[in-house]
Amino acid sequence: MSEKSHPSLGFLLIDAARLIRRRFEQESRDLSMTSAQLQIVARLAKNEGIGQAALAALLELEPMTVSRHVDRMVAAGLVERRQDPADRRARQLFTTVRCRALIEPMRERAAAVFEDAQKGMSAAERRQLMAALETVIGNLSSAEAGEGAGGAARQTKEVAA
Repeated sequence: MSEKSHPSLGFLLIDAARLIRRRFEQESRDLSMTSAQLQIVARLAKNEGIGQAALAALLELEPMTVSRHVDRMVAAGLVERRQDPADRRARQLFTTVRCRALIEPMRERAAAVFEDAQKGMSAAERRQLMAALETVIGNLSSAEAGEGAGGAARQTKEVAA
């Protein structure tokens, strides 16, 4: 069969992520936040007290882009900046009570989108999908951290031999 009839893993992952993100944005229109702000809230809620540069790295966005979003979110009463007790020059980011009130509705909508995305899959297939994705992420995270570089080099040598 031709390669066109079997999309690559990368294409499938990117397409699935894009469609999930789009559906989530549609379901969250009434929250009056942009998709970027929704992503910031989701990451910040799990990383209270993080600095802007570290948050930008987690989101894979430019620090100035995150700074502009955070400025707007501070003005809207969703995020607050606090002095870092360990560094007078640094500021830490925290969600506000108003922001935290939006987290549960966000999670409920995300759960509904995920449920919709997995419609027709058995419980075993869902577990298998999650396990496979965790394996892919673990493999790529290890390689990114330098742990997998030696293994990749050994595999290349074995194939060449």
